[in-house]
Amino acid sequence: MAAIASMTGFARTEGVTAGLAWVWELRSVNGRSLEVRFRLPTGWDSLEPSWRDLASKALKRGNVTANLTVKRQSEARLELDPAALEQVLSIVNDLHRRMPGSPPPAAEALLSLPGVLRQAQADQQADIAAAASEVQAGLAAALRALTEARRAEGARLGTVLATVLDEIAALRDTAAEQAADQPAAQRARMLESVEALLGSAPKLPDERIAQEVALLASRSDVREELDRLTSHIEAAHDLLREAVNIGRKLDFLTQEFNREVNTLCSKSASTALTATGLKLKAAVEQLREQVQNIE
Repeated sequence: MAAIASMTGFARTEGVTAGLAWVWELRSVNGRSLEVRFRLPTGWDSLEPSWRDLASKALKRGNVTANLTVKRQSEARLELDPAALEQVLSIVNDLHRRMPGSPPPAAEALLSLPGVLRQAQADQQADIAAAASEVQAGLAAALRALTEARRAEGARLGTVLATVLDEIAALRDTAAEQAADQPAAQRARMLESVEALLGSAPKLPDERIAQEVALLASRSDVREELDRLTSHIEAAHDLLREAVNIGRKLDFLTQEFNREVNTLCSKSASTALTATGLKLKAAVEQLREQVQNIE
């Protein structure tokens, strides 16, 4: 059976291969589309395109950060990075000129700066070639774990959404009962207003009063909005059963919910119906907030 997936999740895998200890950490949050950001150690960038393909096949939406940490378990053979050293020396010499009398920088201090000393490129390339397959398998495992985490969160969200939809349905029924009393209440209110304005003046014909009441009733008729709310509730439940890649559809549907509730509130002619309409607005907003996390 298909399962709802959230866009929020975390996964971690780790291992040791070819003398390297590696760790993948994947974090995912909601997003309009799929955006994967890889943070890779120096030298591993050439593998990113194939790893990005893996991520795009496993996930459909969300902002995902994939962080890879690699540490050599034995001492690496180091070499000087000439470009990094030249850049550091240029900065240090410029500061030395601006600060007359300051002692020149010690060689060991320069060598301790990040990037000046690096693992020998030949050794690093050999390490990457030996470990690439295992590290990629670790990424695949992390993506599976992230998918499961997102499904577990999606199951919880599905329960929350179903509860909110039930609340909206109950409020819709309450609004229907309150709206049924609107024509009679409006007629009574209008007659009171007419009597207060006319006083002892000749009475308006019943036919004219009926016309005015009918006009007010048509302006405040919310049956169409209530019917559409019923249709939207059924459509939302259908999407929850469909489960897969429903986030954008639900997001659009919540906009339709909001439109109907706003119209209902604007047509309300009683404080009771207005209060119910405001409760509906709050429930629809809660629905919208939860839907933002669905893949």
